[in-house]
Amino acid sequence: LENKNVATLGFTHFQAAQLTTVGKRATLWLQSLLLDLEELEFRENTLRFRGVKGTTGTQASFKDLFNGDFSKVEELDVLVSKKMGFDKRFAVTGQTYDRKVDSGIMNLLANIAQSAHKFTNDLRLLQHLKEVEEPFEKSQIGSSAMAYKRNPMRSERISSLAKFVIALQQSTAMVASTQWFERTLDDSANKRLSLPQAFLAVDAILIIWNNIMEGLVVYNKIIEKHIMSELPFMATEYIIMECVKAGGDRQELHERIRVHSMEAGKQVKVEGKDNDLIDRIVNDDYFKLDKAKLLSILEPKNFIGFAAEQTEKFINIEIKPILDKYKSLLGMDSELKV
Repeated sequence: LENKNVATLGFTHFQAAQLTTVGKRATLWLQSLLLDLEELEFRENTLRFRGVKGTTGTQASFKDLFNGDFSKVEELDVLVSKKMGFDKRFAVTGQTYDRKVDSGIMNLLANIAQSAHKFTNDLRLLQHLKEVEEPFEKSQIGSSAMAYKRNPMRSERISSLAKFVIALQQSTAMVASTQWFERTLDDSANKRLSLPQAFLAVDAILIIWNNIMEGLVVYNKIIEKHIMSELPFMATEYIIMECVKAGGDRQELHERIRVHSMEAGKQVKVEGKDNDLIDRIVNDDYFKLDKAKLLSILEPKNFIGFAAEQTEKFINIEIKPILDKYKSLLGMDSELKV
């Protein structure tokens, strides 16, 4: 919310595109987490207990124990399930519950890892651009060889752990799809490794992620500098519209701007100079706009659409109810040694 109006370059294909805002971009990271939370709540709310089903799931041993009274066996099944904290149970099982449950849980954990990895991809690119940076301790060593470097070590830890969790996703899927009949031992031997490791790794991912967000730094001046190096190109559509209003021929205006844009691009890419597109347009007598008018068009806020409004609406409608629902869980510390 603090950065909902801070204009920044949007990127498609990691090429500069229409502007967005720093706050709006952060809502995209939140949207991924919102999907994960919805899946987490679904998994929690639909989780079933195996209950008391016996060796192959037929409850044969309990038939003898309760003299063939199925209602008593069912009551035992309900009571044991409740004792273990479950209000839902499987009506039928083999020796084990359906291993698709494990696969579904692993999908959830892998989805959280995917959201985290996507965030770190964006942050590491932004840190390369010097626009947004993860926290950096006063005594932290950025590089063992180059003292000036500030490597995104937290983000790299997340992406490393995320890859590990995502790779485990295939493990539980293979178990669920290859189990034989009522049970084979390879399923539990596998799950005793894959599921705990995935939970521990995702715990670590979220701790590190929380630590990053607590100390995230936004460099507004660098962001503005990058905008102004690209904005003249993005403003050409607006310039054409203003000139057409003043009586210019749209086709001729388009061609002249195309030529000027190519030359300005050459100045930036080949000569390493500043973008001089605006000066070229001002000095072209065909354009009936003065420089003050052009500079007013080049105000970044004119190019962010409804990014600020979208951000505020998303936070108020989607996120604040979640924060209220889970307010007792907020405020966890996440100290790291880096």
